[in-house]
Amino acid sequence: MMTKIKICGITNAEDALAACEAGADALGFVLAPEAKIRNRYIDLESAAVIIARLPEFVTTVGVVVNETVERMREMLQVFDRLQLHGNESPETCAAIGPRAYKAFQMHEGFSVEEVSAFPGTLCLLDAWSADAHGGTGCRCDWQIATDLGHVKKIILAGGLTPENVEEAVLRVRPYAVDVSGGLEAEPGKKDHEKIHTFVYNVRKASLA
Repeated sequence: MMTKIKICGITNAEDALAACEAGADALGFVLAPEAKIRNRYIDLESAAVIIARLPEFVTTVGVVVNETVERMREMLQVFDRLQLHGNESPETCAAIGPRAYKAFQMHEGFSVEEVSAFPGTLCLLDAWSADAHGGTGCRCDWQIATDLGHVKKIILAGGLTPENVEEAVLRVRPYAVDVSGGLEAEPGKKDHEKIHTFVYNVRKASLA
C-alpha cells in the first residue's frame, strides 16, 4: 500500500502549490487560534482563497480544536475533511459525520479503547504535550501506533522529518503520514526542497 501524505500548517498559496507539485495527497489548514503562536494559523476565508487554486484531486483538511458542531458544518463547505484535534467527544465526531476524523494525543495510559470509542475508520496519532494540541515536533510512540493499525487506519504525526519518515513508514506502515514543522524554513513557511525530499522518502519506503 502506498502511504498517503498530508502536509499540514499551510498558510500561503506558494507552499500549497509546491506541496501539490511534489505529490502531496492532502493539505492541512489549521483554524485553531492557538496555532498563531507558531505562525501556522489561517482563517477560513484565506484558506478558501488558496483552496480555489488547488488541483481537483488534492484533499483539503481543516484542523480544528473544540469547535461547535454548527461551526464545523460551515467549515465543511470549504474543506473536504475535518481533523478534530481537541477534546471532542465521540458524539461530536458522529454529529459531523464521515468527513470528520479524530486526532489523539498519545498521553500516558493511552489505550485502544479510547480510539475504538470514536466512529469512523480513520484516526490521527500525535505526541502528547501539555502546551499544545499538536504541531509540537515531538515524536509519538511508533510501537503503539503500529499496534493500533488493526483498529483503524492510522495517520502518523508527531516529529516527522525528511530524515526519519522513511524509518517511520517502514516500521509503522501507516495509512498516511502528517507533517508540519518538520518541513518549515521558518514558522509558517515551508522549505520546498524539504517537501520534495519528504515525499520522495515516503514513496520509497512505501514500495519497500
